Amino acid sequence: MMIELLIGFTFVAALATMVAPDEYAGRLAFALSLLPVAGSLLMWGQFDAVGNALMGGQIAFETTVQWFTLGGLDLQWHVGVDGISLPLVVLTTILTTLSIVSAWSPISERQSQFYGLMLLMEANLLGVFTALDFFVWFIFWEAVLVPMYFLIGIWGGPRRKYAAIKFFVYTNIASLVMFIGFVALVLGLPVDSLDLPAIAQSLRAGEIAGYAGLSAANLKLVAFVAMFLGFAVKVPVAPLHTWLPDAHVEAPTPVSVMLAGVLLKMGTYALLRFNFTMLPDVATALAVPIAAIAVISVIYGAMLALAQQDLKRIVAYSSVSSMGYVILGLVAYTTYGVGGATFQMIAHGLISGLMFMTVGVIYNVTHTRMVGDMSGMADRMPLTAGVFVAGAFGYMGLPLMAGFAGEFFIFKGAFASTTIPSMPIFTAVAMFGIVIVAGYLLFAMQRTLFGPFSFDGDYEVREAPLRDTVPITVLLLLVIALGIAPNLFWPMIQDAVNPVLQGVGGSQASVDLAGVLGGGLP
Repeated sequence: MMIELLIGFTFVAALATMVAPDEYAGRLAFALSLLPVAGSLLMWGQFDAVGNALMGGQIAFETTVQWFTLGGLDLQWHVGVDGISLPLVVLTTILTTLSIVSAWSPISERQSQFYGLMLLMEANLLGVFTALDFFVWFIFWEAVLVPMYFLIGIWGGPRRKYAAIKFFVYTNIASLVMFIGFVALVLGLPVDSLDLPAIAQSLRAGEIAGYAGLSAANLKLVAFVAMFLGFAVKVPVAPLHTWLPDAHVEAPTPVSVMLAGVLLKMGTYALLRFNFTMLPDVATALAVPIAAIAVISVIYGAMLALAQQDLKRIVAYSSVSSMGYVILGLVAYTTYGVGGATFQMIAHGLISGLMFMTVGVIYNVTHTRMVGDMSGMADRMPLTAGVFVAGAFGYMGLPLMAGFAGEFFIFKGAFASTTIPSMPIFTAVAMFGIVIVAGYLLFAMQRTLFGPFSFDGDYEVREAPLRDTVPITVLLLLVIALGIAPNLFWPMIQDAVNPVLQGVGGSQASVDLAGVLGGGLP
């Protein structure tokens, strides 16, 4: 009942915060959000499951309750976590708490509704990462859109309504395409439920038959493409990314943190759970175009970031680039590749959250995010500038930071991949993206943080208050901790991804991180 308590309490906390007086809502939301953090860390400390949940492995904290029958299919409340989903649960709870604290300065209107929607979004995200029945999972998947739509549309910038509607339309249409693909797949299977582990095992066993005039092979291909397109919008990958910069620029800082840190991971998590776990034969057959999409996202996202003057847009396009690395790791089908992609989801969640939050701190003081409007900020805001520099180097893959570990795993796994002969070429091109990342981040830091002090504004520039600097400091420490000790999550990730590789031809050898990175927890 641990997962039910976690989700249920977060829903109750959201409702309690919504009816609280505005002057107490922020502190109340922070206090209530600490319990999900404690619950997720308790689950992490007690976790001992082995195997991928969708491949019949042992599932931790599992609950299955029969619900009702619809169209001959049994729908059930089935939740649980494994080494892929549990790190994302921990990431969600931690980022939510820090985002709530970061909202204390910029959010001054309708605070109870804002913080209530933040907790409501957290509850639905926890549902996405723990649900093991498609019906339950899809409810949570769609429900995440509602609080995010209002958070952008009400508390966002001047073009908030446009950004919120664009976000909602893009992601909702993508969900419809994905839904059609998955349902078509299920109709060709001899299953009597929408239980995701049962469906995955049936597909792996080759029990699918043709449907609606399509052969079994063509049905799998159509379903794979439909689901891939649906999830790719959420990731997002180029050229389906255009909603993301608008949403980030208009969203308030705490919402940008959750959007980049957690919501984008819904797409990559779903790709791993559905496409790459259920239909590995189709994924390997389409490995070349998928790898090409990954590399294009890496390079194109980085080049777009290089051309921006708005700090938020720079970080937003960086996310497109970083998610390309995750796709590349998934299609590699090696322990390092798939495991590295999962690890990179966590690393990017922390680093992107750190970068957006730091940009928000600078904006709270200067009321501008434009690179050309300020310089020499390090003299007036030394702590914030130091965290920004550290976060930027984490994005570039500085050793002993989480970004380095994630990218190292992905590159090592991709170079060793046998899915396509040209995978080393795709990997080498993707690695060039790091050079572009260094270019635009160093340019942004040099223009805004260093040199003689200059500021085109009427506001006094000084170090931000503790309520703004504490969250970014905590996030930076987490980025460093995960980089120094990747074994905090790697063993559970490795145990979960190895079953995905069975029968695919991927490398499944056990990985000793201590021997590779020279450290880590036992």
